[in-house]
Amino acid sequence: MKFTEIAALSGKGGLFKVINPTRTGVILESLDASKKRMIAGASAKVSVLSEISIYVLDEAESVPLLEVFKTIHKTYDGEIGLDKKADPEELKSFFKSILPNYDVDKVYVSDIKKVITWYQSLLILELGHLMEDDTPEASTKEDTGPEVNDVPEMDQAKKKSKKKPNSTKPVKKSQDSAS
Repeated sequence: MKFTEIAALSGKGGLFKVINPTRTGVILESLDASKKRMIAGASAKVSVLSEISIYVLDEAESVPLLEVFKTIHKTYDGEIGLDKKADPEELKSFFKSILPNYDVDKVYVSDIKKVITWYQSLLILELGHLMEDDTPEASTKEDTGPEVNDVPEMDQAKKKSKKKPNSTKPVKKSQDSAS
């Protein structure tokens, strides 16, 4: 599984694997033991973890979440010893230790709690390998979108079956002057 396939759904606990987009939303599968599938509609707030960044005070303006996870993984070797119920000042202190230049005005305690929860969830789900530097899935290379050959066969068949427009001009009706 790649980091770009993992998402969080607002209002639902846990993490989800993005299965497939639909016309009206996206199909998600829970990463826990239930493997329950659901369709998140267009109005649902689905956040793919690879697209989340943390605000910083540098000229870079933000750091990708994967980089934050890597820093936590290197610094704490998988065990951070905190949970989301910890004291807000303790959470801020922890976050300052892994990302000293984070923007305290834009990054709320609730955001820090989400980062901790997601990180611990990835470890529980045995996806810690995504946070190691030598894995190709952990690269921050941007996805350029689907390739031309990734178009489903049905769509390709529709494209082939479309008729070319008729190049002949419409025939004008002539008025009969015979009365």
